[in-house]
Amino acid sequence: MQQSDFLKVVMPFKDKLYRMAKRLLVSTEEAEDATQEILLKLWTKNKDFESYKNVEAFAMTMTKNFCLDRLKSKQAGNLKLVHSNYQDENTSLQRQLETKDSIGWVQKIMEDLPEQQKMVLQLRDVEDYDFEEISEMLNMQPTAVRVTLSRARKAVREKLLQKHSYGIG
Repeated sequence: MQQSDFLKVVMPFKDKLYRMAKRLLVSTEEAEDATQEILLKLWTKNKDFESYKNVEAFAMTMTKNFCLDRLKSKQAGNLKLVHSNYQDENTSLQRQLETKDSIGWVQKIMEDLPEQQKMVLQLRDVEDYDFEEISEMLNMQPTAVRVTLSRARKAVREKLLQKHSYGIG
């Protein structure tokens, strides 16, 4: 595969790779490094692309595995979940502050979710993958993906309701 073909295949989803890395790692720099590393690995494997049914799913799986390995490494002492891609200039300052607060709480709640629930929630609700793609990326049955997503959403919802009902929790 030539460089131009590689770019046509990989570039449309490189931002998704970055967001996945950012979801799992602490900082912009860590996510950028991880994304660059994955793109480099993809480039070295580009001759094999025809053998992959879904290059994007393969790349997302590589990103997930790379980031999880980083989290397990000694260098990962201070890595945590941080992510938000929400922005709307047409809302009032009060509403923006409330939204920012809610996003912050969702991020804190997601930090406490089991790793698999975190991943499924990220892939489905942030990256908008369908259940089949997620099941392929995470090597899970589609039914298990649905159950995991349901449990993750329920946990986030319950913690948010608790926070809003009782104040700071």
